[in-house]
Amino acid sequence: MMQLALYCKSYCTDLRRVVRLAESIHRFNEENLPFYVSVPQYDMALFREHLDSLNVLLMADEDILHASPRINHGQLAGMPGSVSQQVVKSEFWRMGLSEAYVCLDSDAMFIRPFGLADFMTQNGTPYTMMDEAHDLLDDATRHKRDRVVDAFNNEADLVQQLFGRHGRRYSFGPLPVVWHRAVWESLDKLYLLPKGMNLVDAIVQAPIESRWYGEALLAYQAVPLLPCQALFKVYHYAWQFDRDQRLGITEGKLAKQYCGVIYQSAWERNLDWPKEGGDWLSRLGRRLRRRMGKI
Repeated sequence: MMQLALYCKSYCTDLRRVVRLAESIHRFNEENLPFYVSVPQYDMALFREHLDSLNVLLMADEDILHASPRINHGQLAGMPGSVSQQVVKSEFWRMGLSEAYVCLDSDAMFIRPFGLADFMTQNGTPYTMMDEAHDLLDDATRHKRDRVVDAFNNEADLVQQLFGRHGRRYSFGPLPVVWHRAVWESLDKLYLLPKGMNLVDAIVQAPIESRWYGEALLAYQAVPLLPCQALFKVYHYAWQFDRDQRLGITEGKLAKQYCGVIYQSAWERNLDWPKEGGDWLSRLGRRLRRRMGKI
């Protein structure tokens, strides 16, 4: 079993983003860490066509879910895609391909050479993304985005209460993050199984997979905790990216601190496949809201 793999869960709308991610991995992956992409079975042919030359290991989401012994597939089928994908990402460890994996979103891309040491120690202990999200919350406060602060606090409180943990609110994301199979296994055996739950039940209760992982790590200590700051520069909102552009902060400058960058697909809609969604009026509205700093 490999020490570490790269993994991305995607679907057809994000095809162009995954190609961009795969191209960046092909360019900067100095140690040839394996890169897996999973998509729904009906998207396999499309992704195979576009990723064929980029050394991507393609698999179906359904194969991951079938490796999970207690998943209720009917319950999963009724969930929104934005929620059900969290189950797929979190169950990738069951494929037995690596001890740990860097879980990437489609809108990520690497901007400098990277290797094992960026994600874990020589003895295989992963670096865990864990902080109090001050950068995001400070930005939100300055821009009067109270809903961002409220959402962070409510999400943190919800999962902490489920584990009975009191104290500071932590963020265990955003993706990409390094997840170790032992942590997911401890969540399954020590929390979900005794309660008669599976991961679908957990995600329905609190749809924030990174918090389930992080709180399970704090509760059961399946691996040593080695906290780290964000691996990638994440532009949660277009106004953050536009501000950095005005300040002259380039990818070259970001590479001194980060392995890569994320341009959130929620506002970078021009990369949607096969074309940007919505009619001309909705597309115009998005551009106006971006210009006004609303997204």
